[in-house]
Parts: sequence; C-alpha cells; structure tokens
Amino acid sequence: MSDKYELYLGYNANFLTPDTIDLPQLSDKQQQDMAPVVNTTDQVARYMNYSLIISKKRRFPYFTASNIDGIKFKKVVRDDHWRKDDRISPDHQWGNELYKVPGSDFDKGHMTKREDTQWGDTIALAQLAADSTFHYTNAVPQHAMLNQRVWRSLEDYILHTETVDNGLAINVFTGPVLDKKDPIFISPVKGENVPIPYLFWKIVYFRKSDTKLYRVGFLMSQYSLLWDNGIVKEPLLEAKRSVEDDNLFMQFKDADTYQVSVSTIEKLSKLTFPHAVEPFTDDRKISLILKEVDVEKLTRESSSPIVQLGFSIVGLEL
Repeated sequence: MSDKYELYLGYNANFLTPDTIDLPQLSDKQQQDMAPVVNTTDQVARYMNYSLIISKKRRFPYFTASNIDGIKFKKVVRDDHWRKDDRISPDHQWGNELYKVPGSDFDKGHMTKREDTQWGDTIALAQLAADSTFHYTNAVPQHAMLNQRVWRSLEDYILHTETVDNGLAINVFTGPVLDKKDPIFISPVKGENVPIPYLFWKIVYFRKSDTKLYRVGFLMSQYSLLWDNGIVKEPLLEAKRSVEDDNLFMQFKDADTYQVSVSTIEKLSKLTFPHAVEPFTDDRKISLILKEVDVEKLTRESSSPIVQLGFSIVGLEL
C-alpha cells in the first residue's frame, strides 16, 4: 500500500477550537452498511483535510467532511487523476466503469470540493491535498447543469466569497441522500442496476465574532435533469419519508430556494449532525421542499444567470 496514506490524517473534529465538531452520526442501519477500510476500526476513510464513510451497498459516500483554512489556501495545478482507494474493496466503490458506459451523461461530482482541501503550510502539501480528492470514493454522478453551474456556484460562494476572502476557518459536511427510491441508471453496469442519487446536501459550520458556533444547510435536486435527459429509466414514486457579521454566509442569492434547515437534511439523509446555532428556520413540508430545490425547474423558469447561479444565504455570510 502506498506511503501516501501516511499523510492522510483526515477531518479534524477540533479544527474550530474550542468547539469539537464530530463527524455526522449514522443510523443503526447505516452503520451496518459501512464499507470496511483497511487499518481502521471506525471505517472512516481519511484523506488530506477531509474524511468520508462509504456505503458498501450503494458504493457512494454517506457523507464527506472537510476542514477549510482560508488563510492557508493555496493556488495549485488541477490534476484529474481519478482512482479507486486501495484501502477499500473494489466491490464497495464505483470506478470508471460507472462513468464510461452508454448513457452516462453525467460528471464525476466531487462531494468534497477539490479546492476545499487545497490548503496547507506549503504549496506541495496543498497540491497533495487537492489531488487526494480525486478518489472515486469522493464522487457521485451529477448532471453537468448541477455540477458545473448551480452546485459549483454554491461551493465557490462558500470557499472564495466567504472563507478565503475573509481568512476564515470552517467545517463542511457534504453528501448525497442515499434513498431506496432513487431512480435507476438507464444502463446496467456489469449487469447490475445502479440507483443514482438525485438529492445533494451541504452543511457549513462556522463561528461569528460573538464566538458562537453556527451552522447552515443547503439542498439541491437533479431529478428533473436526470429524468428529462433520459439518464434514468424509472420515475420516482412519491417519497414517503418517516461581510456584516449578522449576515455571515447569508448572501447566496438563491438561498431562499436552496437553503433548508439542518433538521430537513437529517430527515432525508437519516444522519444526525452536531448541534450549533441555526439562523435559518424552515417550516415547509418535505414534499414542497423537494419540488422547490429542483435545479432544472428553477433554471428553466428564469433566464437570468444571476437568478440561476447566485445565492443569498440566511446567516451564512462569514
């Protein structure tokens, strides 16, 4: 096994001292589905500045967790060298076989953004950290309209507009909603039907000048993009699911569309997240939220790039 893994220390729960922000807690059923990771007892796959847990059944991450240091952020060269993680069984992670079959009209969507890990004491360390995000364990199929436009706009807002420009330290949790009613990819992969996640969430933890710990959550859907472009072959059944400091992370112009309460993400993902002050409140029903966060619906209804790609986040302006 490569010596590079010695540098893979992973997500640091004490990054925002004095607060300890532990990894999201999986449900009992999800814990039984964690893919084993060599040389670990907790089955957490650690990389540089981020960690994740893989579902061995779905072969996608339940979540990824990253620390971002805006002061130590470095500009480095992008090297798209995707590979599987040698520490995890090939049977528990998708590789290029998913992205090269006919009908795979989607991107390898980073869950932890490459640039989010792109920091360190030296450019060399930042480069290694960025390169470590190109493991297939950190990827989920995303339609280009989501991955390269709206989702990327949110990621860039969090990283550049707030974190790097203001020299902040934050933690970010990201993931797909792995649901049994996810639509099926149009092309079998090695004879196997592959459910494709259509909901993606992101939660940011940060501290304001009042020293309190805050969190904000976001949710986006690519269901219409997948279905209308013939990428999935089964329709979803109706889901039945049991820098003013005051404006920190709140200036993402579509936040009123994509911003949701963390409790909503918990209901959908079945994960439990560490507590923090939450400036955004949401009393909408889940069924309404799922309709309102559909990316294709929103971009189709507005010709304005600002409306399509902008954000204004309640309480998220760092």
